[in-house]
Amino acid sequence: MPPLRTALLQSSGRLGDTAANLKALDEAAARAAHGGAGLLVTSEMFLTGYALDLQDIPGIAEPADGPSAVAIGDIARRHGIAVLYGYPERSGDAVFNSAQLIGPDGTALANHRKTHLFGCFEQDAFTPGDTPVVQADLNGLRIGILICYDVEFPENVRAHALAGTDLLLVPTAQMHPFQFVAEQLVPVRAFENQMYIAYVNRTGPEGEFEFVGLSCLAAPDGVTRTRAGRGEELVFGEADPELLRASRETNPYLRDRRPGLYASLV
Repeated sequence: MPPLRTALLQSSGRLGDTAANLKALDEAAARAAHGGAGLLVTSEMFLTGYALDLQDIPGIAEPADGPSAVAIGDIARRHGIAVLYGYPERSGDAVFNSAQLIGPDGTALANHRKTHLFGCFEQDAFTPGDTPVVQADLNGLRIGILICYDVEFPENVRAHALAGTDLLLVPTAQMHPFQFVAEQLVPVRAFENQMYIAYVNRTGPEGEFEFVGLSCLAAPDGVTRTRAGRGEELVFGEADPELLRASRETNPYLRDRRPGLYASLV
């Protein structure tokens, strides 16, 4: 099985301008496909921007099958590339901080609602999701999705490992001074759970936030296969099933677990 070439779009897009962000996504998908990628991953809330006014979020949010999902399905289909994008999802009276995976044929494959909301802004703006493991199959790999703060809880990532996730996609809005998450925590999560993690950040100032970039693809051997800088950037990395198989064969973490000792955690 060949590696899945994965493109990480480190960008904040344009705050509050869905049309402009769809155009940027279309252009990035063309560049990613031209670079041989089968998957393009964007940052948290890429579709609309992150630092929105609270009163504007319900109006700009869309259903998972709304007009932007249709437009992104068309982008994916035209360029023959799967796309994972972050967006505010409206469902009934609730708004979720969500990320949706669209397949290269334009079909919606999976939608994750952020389960752990960070800080007062998110807790005031969104309803937390209640499904910890969301997965889909793509190019022979089991794809999982978390969003930003979700990955900082080891239980979340371990749940994905136990469910067989091979490549964990994590759109994020990681801000100063927490860059150690991108630099140190994410590669450790990949190693201790024997999976690839694509961690894709926003960049630069937005409202009261300063996003730090540093998007990366971390491998199950703990090595960061690609790393962006602090600015707008499209970087590529390979999620290699053969390296994953060999690493899992060598690393005993999941085999040596003793779940009976951990009952107090739940």
